Amino acid sequence: MAATPAPATVPPRPTWDPGQPEGPFPWLRPTIRIRLTLLYGGMFLIAGILLLSIIYLLAAQALREGNGLPYKILGGTDIQVTSTCPGVVGKIQSPDQFNSVINTCILEQRRHALDDLLSRSLMALLGLSIIAFAFGYAMAGRVLSPLGKITRTARRVVGSDLTRRIELDGPDDELKELADTFDEMLDRLERAFTAQQRFVANASHELRTPLAINRTLLEVHLSDPGAPVELQQLGKTLLATNERSEQLVEGLLLLARSDNQIVERKPVDLAEVASRAIDQARGEAAVKGVEIRGERVPAVVQGNGVLLERIALNLVQNAVRYNVADDGWVEVTTESQHGQAILVVSNTGPVVPAYEVDNLFEPFRRLRTERTGSDKGVGLGLSIARSVARAHGGRISATPREGGGLVMRVTLPA
Repeated sequence: MAATPAPATVPPRPTWDPGQPEGPFPWLRPTIRIRLTLLYGGMFLIAGILLLSIIYLLAAQALREGNGLPYKILGGTDIQVTSTCPGVVGKIQSPDQFNSVINTCILEQRRHALDDLLSRSLMALLGLSIIAFAFGYAMAGRVLSPLGKITRTARRVVGSDLTRRIELDGPDDELKELADTFDEMLDRLERAFTAQQRFVANASHELRTPLAINRTLLEVHLSDPGAPVELQQLGKTLLATNERSEQLVEGLLLLARSDNQIVERKPVDLAEVASRAIDQARGEAAVKGVEIRGERVPAVVQGNGVLLERIALNLVQNAVRYNVADDGWVEVTTESQHGQAILVVSNTGPVVPAYEVDNLFEPFRRLRTERTGSDKGVGLGLSIARSVARAHGGRISATPREGGGLVMRVTLPA
């Protein structure tokens, strides 16, 4: 008897994600502004310490050079003295004793004067250091403000908004040269992307007409009851091929449109969008014996309802088509978390290696041979879903399930 093969396990996912900030406190990262602030403040602090040390040494030297008494008692007895210095009150027996006590008193007063000078200077240095660091931080922010503008523009461009420009004003320095170069690069990128999208859209429109004519002719020939069986079978095959080509053209057109930002946004409930997608895929799921389940909580986003419904429909259809033969299921849930609307579609299915997940979002890319059947789409579903999610300012991710299948997670800003 042949041995039963062990169940396939999901390969481990990489533990490092380059898209996440490193460290527990990303806001403490050593930015250029922080480094310039520390540099300015540190230089001022060092200069202040050196200045304070020089003043202290000069004052101590001056006091040491003048530590001799400007007078001296040469004779006499029973000298009555009143002073604030300790030990210089009462009757002094001899001039030498008087001179010694007075000298000690003056040295003690000079030491207190130096200590007071040092403490007051340190307090002044501390206050000026705080002011210097704050001034350095403000000046560094002012100097680096063009870089902040460049960074903000680059972030908007990352969101597929290629119409943004920096248009930096000010002196013709290195920062303005960098901003102008960045603007020129954006101009070229916008022209290239616009030309590419226009080409795809025009090609898709041009292909629609002959495909529609072919479909009409094939349907007319198939409606002839006197046509031979071989001809009818050939017509059905050509009609299926023509339908697949139409789906491909529609997918390319939608992919070209969804790469742009959504200009007109309206409130859309992801729960309603997911329910409509489930209703459209329920018939196919029943034929394949796949159960569709899941709780859908209202999650409202600002966007285009038709495009968002296409995301849900593509994910649900993929989950139904790439499923197991027996006891398969698809779970569709929606929820709101931390100001974001989340759509999750998970399913049973074949084991998906973690290193192959990213390839699923590329146009015309499928995982393995079983994903190349003509009855399972044209290979644009996940590409369209990713483009639509990006156009709405969101993202889509895939995670392999233990035991097979995928967990597709769409996150959109609420």
